Amino acid sequence: MGARGGSKGLPRKNVLSVGGKPLIAHTIAHAKASGVCDVVLVSTEDKEIADIARRYGAEVVMRPPELAGDRVPAEPMVQHALAAYESEHTLTFDIVVYLQVTDLFRKPETIRECVERLAANPNLDSVFAAYETHKNFWRRSPDGGFVRVWRPELDYGPRQTAEHLYREDTGIACATRAPIVRSGRRIGPRVDIVVSEDFRTSIDIHTAFDLWLADKVLVEWKGEAS
Repeated sequence: MGARGGSKGLPRKNVLSVGGKPLIAHTIAHAKASGVCDVVLVSTEDKEIADIARRYGAEVVMRPPELAGDRVPAEPMVQHALAAYESEHTLTFDIVVYLQVTDLFRKPETIRECVERLAANPNLDSVFAAYETHKNFWRRSPDGGFVRVWRPELDYGPRQTAEHLYREDTGIACATRAPIVRSGRRIGPRVDIVVSEDFRTSIDIHTAFDLWLADKVLVEWKGEAS
């Protein structure tokens, strides 16, 4: 997992308190509770984040400044963390699990299912979590108008009979074969999906409101997960 210290939208978000402990601590706990992560590894350029990660049971790879900018995608960060850890410990991993710290509402079982499906099927490159939705999506077209995403001819109908789409939630859990990660990609071409109907996975913490909402839901919501 990656945790920068220089967040602009919500400064120091990875160490802010959610449910009584630092945000990053929750994802570390999920990884450890899954039972399928031999090493729980945090990539950061920030000493405070590194210290907190170690305190909650993770190992740390310090990333170079050029991989700590707010426009750097996850792929080179994960690639660097894998290479650095394998080199330092003379290890070679088969599967890499990517988890995003700002995606708080995951179940350890989801991580476990992603890894187990990938390990059991040699024809797969990646298995990741996705949220099932019946909503219709649109995108802006080159002429400035709007076109429907996916099956423009689709008729409207009750949600129970609508064909569902799946929102990629790799931050919740994504297991990928290590050679794919070493090549600089997070997801390979042959995938399977662990489907979630838990709307809480839509909470991705990047603003003060997101943080407040996540804390509110985590502390006060006592109902079913979905």
